Amino acid sequence: MIRAIIFDLDNCLSAADEVGPELLEPTFAAIRQANNGTLSDVALEQAFADCWRHALDYVAARHSFSAEMLTAGWAVAACTEVKTPMYGYPDLGALVELPARLFLVTSGFRRLQDSKIRALGIGSLFEAIYVDAIDEANRKGKQGIFKEILGVYALEPAEVLVVGDNPASEIEAGNHLGMMTVQILRAGVPRGGNAKHHIHRLYELKVLVTQNE
Repeated sequence: MIRAIIFDLDNCLSAADEVGPELLEPTFAAIRQANNGTLSDVALEQAFADCWRHALDYVAARHSFSAEMLTAGWAVAACTEVKTPMYGYPDLGALVELPARLFLVTSGFRRLQDSKIRALGIGSLFEAIYVDAIDEANRKGKQGIFKEILGVYALEPAEVLVVGDNPASEIEAGNHLGMMTVQILRAGVPRGGNAKHHIHRLYELKVLVTQNE
């Protein structure tokens, strides 16, 4: 029986670029300025595209940023926040229909992720919200946070559904703990091979929950 559902935020409940590409342009500009020939223009653009789906530390490692590039981008990104309203994907109304306890776990810079949650106005939908803040000490990571949720709320892994877009992040963490994982295939999200289920809209979750009663 599914008693709880853990959701990712970016590209799951709202598009990471919903407020527009200008959100991360100052970060990208700082990285370009510190590049000094480390990466080609093409390689930089590929890295910047990844920033809409992955945390900056992951992107920096994957694309071999220099220490100067990461430091420059980090300083700007840590101060970035959303200051305009956000609306999320049009199927967010499905969340109130789900017969389970809802949790939100999102990775990224603390200020930016908190500002997105405020801009969306969805805080009241969740029993608890966790930010896996990459700019804070003693980071637990998503797997650590998932494990904490199990303990605090007396849940068994088989009773928890994990929903997100990223196979290498929340899906992998949920699988490692024995939770049921669901990749949501929003526009532009490549299908991964490690989720137990795949959906396109949040309304499909109600069927999964009821099938596992």
